[in-house]
Amino acid sequence: MPANHIVLGTGAIGRAIVEELVKRGASVRMVNRSGWTNEIPAGVEVVAADLFDPSKVREVTSGAKVVYQCSQPAYTRWVEEFPALQKSIIDGLTGSNAKLVLVENLYMYGETNGKPITEDLPCNAHTRKGKVRGEISQSAFEAHRAGRLRVTSGRGSDFFGPWGLSTAAMGERTFYPMLKGKPAGLVGNIDLPHTHTYVRDFGRALVILGERDEADGQAWHVPNDNPRVTQREMAKMIAEEMGIEPKMSAMGRGMMWMGGLFIPEAKETLEMMYEFEQPFIVDSSKFETTFGMEATPMAEAIRETVAWYKSHPQKK
Repeated sequence: MPANHIVLGTGAIGRAIVEELVKRGASVRMVNRSGWTNEIPAGVEVVAADLFDPSKVREVTSGAKVVYQCSQPAYTRWVEEFPALQKSIIDGLTGSNAKLVLVENLYMYGETNGKPITEDLPCNAHTRKGKVRGEISQSAFEAHRAGRLRVTSGRGSDFFGPWGLSTAAMGERTFYPMLKGKPAGLVGNIDLPHTHTYVRDFGRALVILGERDEADGQAWHVPNDNPRVTQREMAKMIAEEMGIEPKMSAMGRGMMWMGGLFIPEAKETLEMMYEFEQPFIVDSSKFETTFGMEATPMAEAIRETVAWYKSHPQKK
């Protein structure tokens, strides 16, 4: 019997989506390159497929009601590979009855000079990865307007939560050092407001978008609790939950440039540093008003995140 919900990608967002779907009793299939199944809930099918091949996309999504697109190339290969990946997925779904829910970030807006980010802002990115994000989002909504398939998207800010998040600004570089009594590794000006999205809220919001017809043809910012929290304030909340004194360090543009000489991911992060050099505040009121969802209180989200990191010691 085919699964009604297909999740493309088995990273943190994919697993958050699956967690929410399983709670609702949905039949779920996850798709990745290798068929890797670590920590996937019981009863969830995992299959391997090359999503750059539209025929494979068509095969693994056959009979689906909703397809969640949270697969992506390596961060260092976005510009070269993301357009082809997204096109393959759209081509593979064209003509089916499936609804496509895109997982997106906020790169496509570019700099907003500290003004709250709303969905009606234009795609005005000046960075390579931001331009790619804008182009592949616009092409998906063009496919929707052309009647090729139904599309909606959920956009989240820098996220935190379980499942590791090795490259996230508030991920492994923050939680693992703090558990060892070392400084949290933060980015940019840590005293500016910076919205953070809890990964489980991201997953829940995407499932809602998949369920609701009024979501179709539009982008939606998923709910965030305390969108004006600073990195320093958040690190203090994490330290309080851990029962330790807060310690933190911040990597500025110069240090990120130096790191980029040796670490490809740091080099790719450099062009996005503007997000951490001015207030970065996300307005999610459109989603909250339309669908009635509220974000998990940050203290609760941090408690759950700390518990996950404690139960998953850092691999040496």
